[in-house]
Amino acid sequence: MRFSLLLAFFSMIPGLAQDSLQKSQTPVLNLQSQFSYQMMEPMHNLRKINLFLDGRTAGYLKPKNLIIGASLIAIVDYQQSSHDSKFGYLMRHPTSNNQIGKEVLEAVVHSFQLSASGSINHWLGAYAELLYNPQQNFGQGTITDKDRNQVLMRKAFIVFGNLNDFPIYGALGKMDTPFGQTGSVSPFTNSSVWHAFGGLAYGAQIGFNRWNLDASIMAVQGGAQFRALNTPVGDTTNVPSMINNFVADINYEINWKEDLKIKVGGSYMHGSTYSTAFPVFHFDPAVIHNPAWTAYARMDVGKQLILKGSFVKTLKVWPGTYNPNPPLNIFPASKVSSMDIGARYLLFPDQKYSYAISGEFSNFIAGPEGAPWERQNQIVAGFSVEIEQSSRLFLELFRTDGYVPLNWISGSNANAPFPPGVTHSQSDVISHGVVVGALLTF
Repeated sequence: MRFSLLLAFFSMIPGLAQDSLQKSQTPVLNLQSQFSYQMMEPMHNLRKINLFLDGRTAGYLKPKNLIIGASLIAIVDYQQSSHDSKFGYLMRHPTSNNQIGKEVLEAVVHSFQLSASGSINHWLGAYAELLYNPQQNFGQGTITDKDRNQVLMRKAFIVFGNLNDFPIYGALGKMDTPFGQTGSVSPFTNSSVWHAFGGLAYGAQIGFNRWNLDASIMAVQGGAQFRALNTPVGDTTNVPSMINNFVADINYEINWKEDLKIKVGGSYMHGSTYSTAFPVFHFDPAVIHNPAWTAYARMDVGKQLILKGSFVKTLKVWPGTYNPNPPLNIFPASKVSSMDIGARYLLFPDQKYSYAISGEFSNFIAGPEGAPWERQNQIVAGFSVEIEQSSRLFLELFRTDGYVPLNWISGSNANAPFPPGVTHSQSDVISHGVVVGALLTF
């Protein structure tokens, strides 16, 4: 088997030489809204390397073609909270810079994306995506502050491989890590699993896809990466000068009947972000390696019903969840876990207009029982209309139980920003709301 795979790989080389000798094709710039929608859509299928390869298999990514896409999400939302200026909903940063009082109402641009997808030949291509997201940008100030209104390179990677010819593929650049099932069934709201463990990092990925089996491993740059990953480099610095982190995943799809598919899988992350000391702040240097594991499953019944669920947990306690200052020092450091379960039912799939209803529960647990930062739960019920398989209108009702922001989750030192022994996390906070909006992709 190994010898035959090597022969298949090297048999591609002469074809590459022939390609270079052939008369070059005229470059083509075009729009493929359905493909761009799949690549930029930030809630459902977040394995973008696999989607890129699927796009090549489906014929979207032809040699010498460049696909340009644009996507805009605009929303109107109303929220209520049981406690002043504490809103746990994570589709925007939950701080008093953005949400004051017990009621908030807004009509805003949530995000805008601009993407480019291209293929040099039948095995080499690239993808890049710019993102403007004032509601979830890590900049300081309100959503009108210039630090929050930046356009950033969200993803950029080169993809090697063509699954029609050979089962091994690779990617290099800034990309989502192949960890777990972080996508949601909701039309707008990401699950708590994504918020807690959805990784985005510099690195190099290699994978195998054949016989309904997909296995991949990604070498990840060390230090505090863009999302969910962190390892100590050298003397506990966050300078990413060493590749000392990795993520591995394996999943298998069972096709019992033409209209019934079940996928099961598991992943391992060598260095999660839950590795920092007290007091906790985004992108601080890690003081330990804290791995995480996940198991997940999804069932598709025809093209209409999707059932999914997953569970994630760190292997070690998060040092930063122990506050040494009384009275909070009674709560020991805790492991971090998250889970979700959800369902979506599609009406009229593959039609010009496809309606869907969905429901999802997810949570984030970061402390022992009774701690103010013990947990935050999220429930979302959604209705959406997908248009031309490239855009959608949506309505969601949501509720969160608990208020557990990551920054200063267990408190701080020296009265900055809270007195010792005080935390803004609060487990009895309840917030709920409604969001109406549109995601348009061109």
